[in-house]
Amino acid sequence: MAPKLPPARFVRSVLKSFMAESGLEPRLFGPHLRVTNACEGKVDFELDITKDHTNRLKILHGGTIASMVDLGGSLAVASMGLYATGVSTDLNITYLSSGGKIGDTLQGAAICEKIGKTLAFTTVTFRNQKGELTARGSHTKICRPSLGRPSFVHPTRRHRDRRCRLKHSITFSHR
Repeated sequence: MAPKLPPARFVRSVLKSFMAESGLEPRLFGPHLRVTNACEGKVDFELDITKDHTNRLKILHGGTIASMVDLGGSLAVASMGLYATGVSTDLNITYLSSGGKIGDTLQGAAICEKIGKTLAFTTVTFRNQKGELTARGSHTKICRPSLGRPSFVHPTRRHRDRRCRLKHSITFSHR
């Protein structure tokens, strides 16, 4: 059994695993994506936009945002205590405005809305440097095989971050 870790530290360890083991994340994001805060059910992250993240118009590519919805949703599931975050069944993105250009920093917030017996439901929102909502996405994952083997026990009150308040209720159950 893995040692008990506060959610932020645990989520960063899951991100580190993505960067070490995955083919896409280290090439697309590398050191430019980082988790800034995490608590049970919510992860804040940011991306320093480089040329590799942009389209031919030199603004943030929609595929970069789609990949961050996928990764952000996975990290939100990880914030609930699952090291193995499951596989995607649905990914939806709505683009509202430009996310930025080279040199800008994009802010992301991922929330795990619910983990049921089989599926996890997450939402991810993105804001540009001006604080404007630029995109939002939803990500559904099958996480059934992971539910019986959480890698850490949910944090005690002393690990909860008061800056990390959720506006949505979170349900966690496994049987």
